[in-house]
Amino acid sequence: MNDNNILAVVLAGGKSKRFGQDKNCVKLGSKTLLEHVLFKISNKFEEILIVSSNPLKIEEAKNTTIIPDCFNDLGPLAGVLSSMKWIKENKKSYKWIATFPSDTPFFDPIIIEEYKARIEQSKSSLYFVKSNEKRHNIFGLWSIDLMEKLEEDLVINNYRKVEEWANKVGVSTIDIKIKNYDPFFNINTKEDLDVAQTILNLDKND
Repeated sequence: MNDNNILAVVLAGGKSKRFGQDKNCVKLGSKTLLEHVLFKISNKFEEILIVSSNPLKIEEAKNTTIIPDCFNDLGPLAGVLSSMKWIKENKKSYKWIATFPSDTPFFDPIIIEEYKARIEQSKSSLYFVKSNEKRHNIFGLWSIDLMEKLEEDLVINNYRKVEEWANKVGVSTIDIKIKNYDPFFNINTKEDLDVAQTILNLDKND
């Protein structure tokens, strides 16, 4: 399989209401939350797209592009649709997008290899990662063949929750085993950031 079939998409457009400020710019150790995610995927994909209507302060990279959501305040599904539209509008050859949330810094990049394996199997047009019986609806592999259906359901049928829409169209899961802590722990509050700092310190001591 040609690795260029997948566009990496970082969904960074949340309002961070529970956190009280833009989480993307918050430091965890020496990196911001967004930088942690970019560091893990930067060498795994030919190109990375960041979808955010918030102003982001990151170092320019030749393979990274920032675009706004195509629809404001419609949640993560709008970010997914925005990335698919970007592929079409820019005549890119990607057939799939792999989505990553910007507030989950500890995930194992091994899931990218799992994504590639699923594409070769061609058994589903949508995959989400699952760990400890919990499905992580933003860690996903999406066929861009879903674009027209997604836009229809988002704009006309008022679907907003990723989980509900995925259940409607059909989704397969990729099971990941957890070792010491949940690598899909996401940071929503200042208290979560404190927990993340503890996890980061444990990682350094291992």
